[in-house]
Order: sequence, then structure tokens, then C-alpha cells
Amino acid sequence: MTLAGFPRISVDPTVCGGRPVVAGTRVRVTDVLEMLAGGATSAEIAADFPYLSEDDVRAVLAYAAHQADHPVVLAAE
Repeated sequence: MTLAGFPRISVDPTVCGGRPVVAGTRVRVTDVLEMLAGGATSAEIAADFPYLSEDDVRAVLAYAAHQADHPVVLAAE
């Protein structure tokens, strides 16, 4: 199942334990994020994984940004 607003990202309980992956692959969103955090560029990732495109890498970043954007509720003191 692809996610609303993120057609390049899918979640399937039978693929990678239900973790978000690049649609049509078994490459987890976290794998791509870890490569980027390690200094890899979108072009390098696409070259190393020919079934991924630079658009897939950008989609991973957009999905991660969306996931990180949540309200923070602080308890009253």
C-alpha cells in the first residue's frame, strides 16, 4: 500500500516487517536516510542501487520531513 501523498513510499506488513520502503523495492526509508546521514549524495545512492532514482531519494526525504513534523505538547508546570 502506498501512502497518501507519498506514492513512492509503501508499507506492507509482509515486506521488511511493515516498515516504510521505497515502493516496489525492499529498500527501507531508514536505509536511505542512514546513507544520506553518512554523507552519500542522491546521485551516489542512485548509482549504487540502480533500482532507485534520485526522485526516490527525494521522496524519502519528503516522507521523513513529514513524519518529523508533529505537534509537541509540553506539560504545564
